[in-house]
Amino acid sequence: MTFLDLAWKNAWRKPLRTVLLMVCVAVAFLIYGLTASFLAGSQGASAASEDIIGVMSAAGRTQALPRAHLSRIAAEPGVAAVGYMARVRGFVDVEKNVIAVSAVEPQALMAVNGKELGLTPALVEALGKGRDRVLVGRALAEAQGWRVGQRIAVTAFQIARQDGGQDWRFEIAGIFEGESASTDTYFTIARYDYVNAARARGKDTVDAFIVRPRDGVKAGALATRIDALFANSAAPTRSQSEKQFLEAFLRQYADIGLIVDLVTGAAFITLLLIVVNTMVFAVRERPFEIGVLKTLGISRLRIMALVLSETLLVFIIGGSVGLALAKLGTVLAGPTLGLVFSPLVLVKAAAIVLALGLATGLLPAINAMRIPIIIAFRTR
Repeated sequence: MTFLDLAWKNAWRKPLRTVLLMVCVAVAFLIYGLTASFLAGSQGASAASEDIIGVMSAAGRTQALPRAHLSRIAAEPGVAAVGYMARVRGFVDVEKNVIAVSAVEPQALMAVNGKELGLTPALVEALGKGRDRVLVGRALAEAQGWRVGQRIAVTAFQIARQDGGQDWRFEIAGIFEGESASTDTYFTIARYDYVNAARARGKDTVDAFIVRPRDGVKAGALATRIDALFANSAAPTRSQSEKQFLEAFLRQYADIGLIVDLVTGAAFITLLLIVVNTMVFAVRERPFEIGVLKTLGISRLRIMALVLSETLLVFIIGGSVGLALAKLGTVLAGPTLGLVFSPLVLVKAAAIVLALGLATGLLPAINAMRIPIIIAFRTR
C-alpha cells in the first residue's frame, strides 16, 4: 500500500462524515466561485482599460457637456483619438427590463475603443446604413432573445423626442462580442446624429468624451491636462480612466469588493472551524493505529504528512465540485448576470484550496505526531 493509498483509506474511514465534509467544502467554494465571478465581470470592470480616459462633467454624471469641447480635447498633445457619447436609459416592454443605449459617432468609437468592444469594419459599416440602426452587445442580445434585423422599441426614462413621445425605435444591424469574456456587452450602440436630431432637449451635448492617449503618454497626466483646459469654463470637466469610472460607478451603490470579501470570508471561516473540529476528533479516534505506525518505523513527519494529505483530499475533491458548479452557473447565467469565471478566479481558488487544506489539517496533524507510543497502545 502506497502513502496516498493509506491517506485515501483513512479519509474514507467514515464515508458519511467524509461526504458531509466535502459537501461543506463544495458549498463554500460554490459561493466563492459565484461571488468572485460576479466581481470579475461586474459591468466589465475587470476588462476596463486603465489607458482609455473618460471625460465627464465635474458637476456629476447627470450633467451634460457641450459637444464643442471635442475640438479642444482633440488638439491636446498626447491625444491619439477622441469620441463622444450620449446615454439613453430606458426599458423594453416592462420597466424592470432596463437597458442602456450609448449614442456615438461610429468611426470615432472605432478609433478609440473599437478593439476592446470587438467592433469590426463590417459592424461599423452596417451601423452606418441607417440612422436608426444599432449594434447590440452579445450579453444583452442573448438575455433579450434579440437577433439581427429585428426592430426594438426602447422607452426612455428622461430623454423625450421632439414629438413628445418617449419611445425610441431601432433596428438591430449587428451584434458585437467584446474583446474578452469579461468585457461588458450588456448595452446597445446607437448613432449620435439620430438621437441628437430627434431629442427635444439637450441638443449638441454629450454625457462623456472618450479619449485614447498616444503611445507612451500616461493616462493620468493627460487627464490632468484635459481638466485644466476647462477649469475656468462654464462646463468644467473631470477626467479619469475607464476602470476608475466603472469602479466609482459601482461604489455608488455598494462596495462590491468589500461585500464579496465579507461573504467569502464568513464562508471560509465557518468551513475552517467545521473541518478542524471534525479532523481533530477523527485523529482522536485512532491513536492505536498511529502508535502501530510509529512502532513500524514510520517517522513523525510522515504521520503528520499523512493527516495533512487526508484534509487536502477532502478540500481538493470538495473544492473541485464547488468550482465546477460555479463554472456551470456562469455558463448558464453569466450573460444575464455578468458572471465571468476567469482563469484568475480559478488560480485564486486553487491557492485557497491548498491553503485551507493545510491550515485545517495542521492542528490534528501535530496532535497525531505528538502522540506517545505507550499512551497510544493503552487506548486499546
